[in-house]
Amino acid sequence: MKTAKALIFVCLLGTLGTSSSGQQAVGSPQPRPAETPAARPPQPDEPPVVAKRSIRVGSRQLNYTVTTGFMPIRNAANGETEARIFFMAYTLDDAPKSRPLMFSFNGGPGSASVWLHLGALGPRRVKMLDDGMLPPPPYEMEDNQSTWLTETDLVFIDPVGTGYSRAAKPELASKFFGVNGDIESVGEFIRMYLGRSERWSSPLFLVGESYGTTRASGLSNWLFEHGIALNGVALVSAVLNFQTIRFADNNDMPLVFILPSYTATAWYHKRLLPDLQRRPLEQVVDESRKFAASEYLPAMLRIDTLDQKERAALAERFSRFTGLSREFVERQNFRVELGEFNKEILRSERRTTGRLDSRFKGIDRDAGGSGPDSDPSMNAIRPPYTSAFNDYVRRELGFRSDVEYYILGGGITTPWNWNVSNGYADTSIPMKDAMAKNPYMKIWFAQGYYDMATPFFAAEYTVSAMNLDPTLRRNISFDYYEAGHMMYIDVTSLKKLKTDAAAFIANALKR
Repeated sequence: MKTAKALIFVCLLGTLGTSSSGQQAVGSPQPRPAETPAARPPQPDEPPVVAKRSIRVGSRQLNYTVTTGFMPIRNAANGETEARIFFMAYTLDDAPKSRPLMFSFNGGPGSASVWLHLGALGPRRVKMLDDGMLPPPPYEMEDNQSTWLTETDLVFIDPVGTGYSRAAKPELASKFFGVNGDIESVGEFIRMYLGRSERWSSPLFLVGESYGTTRASGLSNWLFEHGIALNGVALVSAVLNFQTIRFADNNDMPLVFILPSYTATAWYHKRLLPDLQRRPLEQVVDESRKFAASEYLPAMLRIDTLDQKERAALAERFSRFTGLSREFVERQNFRVELGEFNKEILRSERRTTGRLDSRFKGIDRDAGGSGPDSDPSMNAIRPPYTSAFNDYVRRELGFRSDVEYYILGGGITTPWNWNVSNGYADTSIPMKDAMAKNPYMKIWFAQGYYDMATPFFAAEYTVSAMNLDPTLRRNISFDYYEAGHMMYIDVTSLKKLKTDAAAFIANALKR
């Protein structure tokens, strides 16, 4: 297998400095002389910007308050502000004390919370074409008839290095740029928000997308250890164990877990044989799961000792479920990485398929080569969300800043500390621990069939590998969508996601 490219942005592919393994530990900041709070009094907080808004969802009128501002993250020992985390909170006016509160963030690491915020959850959303494809500029906002504000108050958090959130000093940045530091700072934000907004008695939820699910899983245990028990955690396009998604030498697991996503993509682009093409997607994907687990995985355990008859049979079956030619499959020795698949599946059309959403087609400079020039699904969403957010926060909410809003990348200035010495980051075990301590906490996975960044089969395996007690396993549920990583850019999937989320929240609140 070829040397893998460094994977940092899980949700939204970008480039940060990493080691060849893609998971590099970063040294702690240089020690600083001890200071007492009296020696350096904390600077006063800037007051947030508050706006009153309303939206009609169906027959229901929602009057709500939007609070936009910063939360200082201070050193516990000396009271010094080490970072300021930007947030946007939506709270329903005149709501009962029992109203739920949900904290939301996206992934990367290095992505702002704008995607869930203006794509699915908030009362305003970016207007795309109905299937999620790129509309012509200039880009517009519209009322979100599928907002989750009908079910819960919402707080959107931009972790340090994303959005407007910054470390107070450059030398402090690396403290926040790692799995543990990120969890601790976001956890501290949540603790402080509960106190400042007097919401300690509210039912509490987290929702994360992509690397945001990695964060949410780790947070579930961190928060419990700080006296904050969650009612539920929503994981949108989940990755908890990075070994399941990162293509690398001596790691064949991602090849197995992504195969059903290859099948879904080939089905969508009509590249499967007629008997499969005529069947519903869900049935075809289920058959592909069985092939991956029962035939492909065992074969990979001894791939270099298969005889010619066995290799021919495996190539035939692999080709059947991927739409790739037998010749290509055997030439790759049955190890077809994502970039190779995205380039090959529509090569005859001189097109590539998307990574975040494989329904999208791209045009490369050269139809040859082994991988796409860029991700066409990312190309379709980045400009609309960037311009829409900057216009919305200024013109509609009255928050103004000359600082660049880091929507995706740019703010992570040191290599991400994956907190592993020889392996892959994995926060599924902290979530398992949290479930054991808090058996009332419900977990919901929302997965897109056309998501090639965090494949649904990898998430299913991760849950299976957690080896949960049956009484806890019943607290986990899955829902699936005929769209990609950001399934909510598709209007049909957006509506389904809202319906499924409402059911999840209601179930988590049952006593």
